[in-house]
Amino acid sequence: MLQEVSLGRKSLADYTHIAGRETIERIRELAEPMKGHRVLHVSATAFGGGVSEILYTIVPLMRDAGIDAHWHVIFGREEFFNATKLLHNSLQGAEETLSEEQWEVFDEINAVNAEGLEGEWDTVIVHDPQPIGLRRGARDKGRNWVWRCHIDLSEPNPEPIDRLQPLIEEYDATVWHLPVYVPQGIDGHNGVKIIPPAIDPLSPKNMAFSPDDAAFVCRQFGIDVDRPLLTQVSRFDPWKDPIGVIDAYRLVHEEMPDVQLALVGSMATDDPEGWEFFQRTFEYADGDDDIKILNNLNNVGAIEVNAFQSQSDVCLQKSIREGFGLTVTEALWKGRPTVAGNVGGIPLQIVDGEGGFLVDSAEECARRCLEILADPELGKRLGRAGKEHARKEFLSPRLLRDWMELLVELGT
Repeated sequence: MLQEVSLGRKSLADYTHIAGRETIERIRELAEPMKGHRVLHVSATAFGGGVSEILYTIVPLMRDAGIDAHWHVIFGREEFFNATKLLHNSLQGAEETLSEEQWEVFDEINAVNAEGLEGEWDTVIVHDPQPIGLRRGARDKGRNWVWRCHIDLSEPNPEPIDRLQPLIEEYDATVWHLPVYVPQGIDGHNGVKIIPPAIDPLSPKNMAFSPDDAAFVCRQFGIDVDRPLLTQVSRFDPWKDPIGVIDAYRLVHEEMPDVQLALVGSMATDDPEGWEFFQRTFEYADGDDDIKILNNLNNVGAIEVNAFQSQSDVCLQKSIREGFGLTVTEALWKGRPTVAGNVGGIPLQIVDGEGGFLVDSAEECARRCLEILADPELGKRLGRAGKEHARKEFLSPRLLRDWMELLVELGT
């Protein structure tokens, strides 16, 4: 049996002053004919990534709107998550892909989870590739099935997408961050929907933090709050390029020796590769006392991430590939000048030169950081513009509205 995730309560009314009354009223209007609609979200893990963070907010808000919403996490063994991490990388373009034995493990665990899926649901929303086989094995448990893809499939390795495409096409609807992420052959499917993700502005990670409180928390991890701080918050993953971030930091350090770097990440249960890359990053830092490499096992949770982002002079997200980059949204929402990779969903969030800077190399990243550090007024201007763009486009009430529109469409 799949594990149900225990959730707290959230109220749409609390978001009115941020998202605006019109958005909240639209959600209530859409939800009215859907009262009691049974919705199940299924994901691979309950912590350690953007998917889980979204669900911790969206599911309680669905409930507040009158939807009988739940969230279940699949069962998986180590070899399954090793295979799905390889699948994730392969779908984003890596050459290495699953062996036949790994595909057998993938299919087996999906079949086990399909058998363990309980209840009768009006809509089942399956998140990402790990549980994609649920619909085939448990189709009678849901009236409507939606597959929500959170990764960039614009240039996938052909083999895994060929294996998954028949599974994808069985769903009644598929949801993507951007049109370019929809693979050829699926893009003509009439159930394709484009819904960018969003952050919760009232979560501990994103709520307003006083400068004094942020400085206090950062000091506990050895940060000198009187010196410049660059921060990247992300998984330890080659696509997030923490090695390139260290290269950029070293170039900045040559001109501004007081600068510090914090690499803050979380270790997820469905990412066994993360530990290996964490160690590689740690070794690449080569004992530099001004590079702080931290994760959730160092007691770095949502409050600490908030503090590091709020305290930073520049926030980074130097991704090589990126499904969307919610850490960019988080930094923008905190009004921090942000320098990020010109990839995936990041250009949707940052208009280059207006709400931050988009970069394609460590050298360009360093140059933009130096510009901001040398010109505080530039940093303030970028921060104000980035925050307003995030408020309008990438907060959880807008995401809930989009989901409600899809549920209404499927329910009619």
